[in-house]
Amino acid sequence: MEDDPPVSPSAPAGSQRRGLALIAAAIVLTGLNLRTAVTSIGPVLQEIEEGLGISSGLAGLVTTMPVLCFAAIGFAGPALSARFRDSHVLAGALLAMSAGVVLRAAAGSFWLFLTGTALAMVGGALGNVLLPSLVKRYFPHRTGALIGAYSTAMSAGATIAAVSTAPIAAAVGEDGWRWGLGVWAVAALLAAVPWLAVPPRAGSSRSTHATVRLRDLRHSRMALALMVFFGVQGLQAYVIIGWAASYLRDMGLSAAAAGLLLGLNQVIGIPLSAVVPALTVRPRMQRALLLVFMACYTVGWVGLWTAPLDLTWLWMSVLAVAMASFPMVLTLLGLRARTPETTAALSTFVQSWGYLIAGAGPLLVGVLLGATGSYVPMFVLVLVGVAVLTGTGLLITRERYVDDQVDRVVPSWSPSRPGDGALEVAGTEPPVSSRVSRDGASPRG
Repeated sequence: MEDDPPVSPSAPAGSQRRGLALIAAAIVLTGLNLRTAVTSIGPVLQEIEEGLGISSGLAGLVTTMPVLCFAAIGFAGPALSARFRDSHVLAGALLAMSAGVVLRAAAGSFWLFLTGTALAMVGGALGNVLLPSLVKRYFPHRTGALIGAYSTAMSAGATIAAVSTAPIAAAVGEDGWRWGLGVWAVAALLAAVPWLAVPPRAGSSRSTHATVRLRDLRHSRMALALMVFFGVQGLQAYVIIGWAASYLRDMGLSAAAAGLLLGLNQVIGIPLSAVVPALTVRPRMQRALLLVFMACYTVGWVGLWTAPLDLTWLWMSVLAVAMASFPMVLTLLGLRARTPETTAALSTFVQSWGYLIAGAGPLLVGVLLGATGSYVPMFVLVLVGVAVLTGTGLLITRERYVDDQVDRVVPSWSPSRPGDGALEVAGTEPPVSSRVSRDGASPRG
């Protein structure tokens, strides 16, 4: 295995290793915080309604808003990355997240709570779109390991926040929901520290930054397939998170049992987040993983539909395996682009538009449930989604590059230049010179 690219071309080997270790730690700590501001809301949603005096309809807006923020704020990622060091962008995003978490915890009105929520989502949205490109740049030969580490941290952070927010609120007593939400500001604040400690690269300039146009990615079948796949797998996940427990309660389970089964679903995903990226970087494993995930979605949803009170733990566990399609598609974002900045552009395009698709899922389930009084439309929706995932999955598991597809329609769209293979890139630090293979020999290069 080749060494990772150095943090600085002239730095001693020991300094390079320390710099890479610092960046790796910062990436993992950022991953730990990407979902805490989202999953901490649900356990105390009823208390939030009572504390702010809002209706269940407005409470629904509170649960949908994080996904919409991921989509809207994520589009700013490449522009900020091109103008500032990514270490500073991510440090600022995490500080904004910390401030937003505190603001909504202290909010006395609904609109101030929404403002705090939007600010809190800055860290998650920018982390979503920028982390894949940082892994591509600094750890191109350890993509599976680093994406596995930060996606595992993301799952762990989400689970910890979901499980512990309500007990924290109960322990505090009156208005304890404010403490249950506000405590996660500390974790975001700590995660910003290593990014601030990443030193600039001596003698570099930001005047040579290459940029790529997001809108041109529509010319790539691979980019479009990745976007649809990301959005529909997110739709599946948000339906499970948002509606599975309510469905099981309506079928006759207690609230505690339904919550425990949803927790089981989330916990199973943690080790899978570490294993799946390491398998995804092996081209021959990608289609096999896809077929396993599609089979698990089908078995899990059909099982819940036809036998919700029999082997319910099995259906929720199988769906947890299916949801590991998320770390798979995260890994593919780096494998389907040749350069760090095209990875950043692809990540932004796929995730920002994808989260709009994902956010429509739980909202549509609620509308259909209200109109029909039945959960049948929910199961029809998610099973149609499995068919869409299968079709787009067969495309994204082909070894193709968005750079090549867009360059055929928009010449010189990709910042790499055939012939010299040299590339000036913008990213975590000011530009460094990289070598780019144009022969498609390696999916990890």
